[in-house]
Amino acid sequence: MSGFVSFIGSGPGDPELLTLKAVDRLKRADAVLFDDLSSGPILAHARAGADLVGVGKRAGRPSPKQHHVSRLLVDYAQMDQRVVRLKSGDGGLFGRLEEELVALRAAAIPYEIVPGVPSAVAAAAAAGIPLTRRLTARRVQFVTGHDISGQLPEDINLDALADPTASTVVFMGKRTFPKLAAQLVMRGLPEDTPALLAEAVSTPEQNLYRSTLSALVQRLSAEIGNKPALILYGPLAEIGVGFD
Repeated sequence: MSGFVSFIGSGPGDPELLTLKAVDRLKRADAVLFDDLSSGPILAHARAGADLVGVGKRAGRPSPKQHHVSRLLVDYAQMDQRVVRLKSGDGGLFGRLEEELVALRAAAIPYEIVPGVPSAVAAAAAAGIPLTRRLTARRVQFVTGHDISGQLPEDINLDALADPTASTVVFMGKRTFPKLAAQLVMRGLPEDTPALLAEAVSTPEQNLYRSTLSALVQRLSAEIGNKPALILYGPLAEIGVGFD
């Protein structure tokens, strides 16, 4: 069997943020299984004639089950296909990478992992701010805003997330952020902590909303919208920018 799977981190959406290795693998792939946020102009790099299969998962929308995606990867590879599994951002950050690796290992299918630009890093760059800050933000933490049921995870470390000296990035958290913020304030995080809502980062639909923790809660309580988003809060949002 000569099948092979390349897990490609496609970055936040801008095709110019793809790595050279990612473009090379797309050009040589027989099949590309892609997330919703990895579609559009990024797929223009795929080889003509390659199978393009959408397997993305979006909150509130019908989505393929994870076992089905893993089965597709195995099936294509067992047909001696060169397969690209295209994941948004970096596949190792809340990208369900492990489940798919387990399926390939069980089927003895070789693979590689090609990292991509994490959406959190791209969001900070788009806003013109660093994720770390000498003396006041020496730690960065990434957390998911929902569990498998779409609710705020019950096992997250709220004390760590309420640390005012840490830069925190919440993935997939627009629906649950008001609840999270309330618990953080109860643990001492100031309501005027700088916050940033970064939607559709690096795409033509990009929107950056600079605010405070309490103001962002008010905004998200009134309207969530359907754009993919990250929420950043902490000392990172103070640098070089004002508040809208």
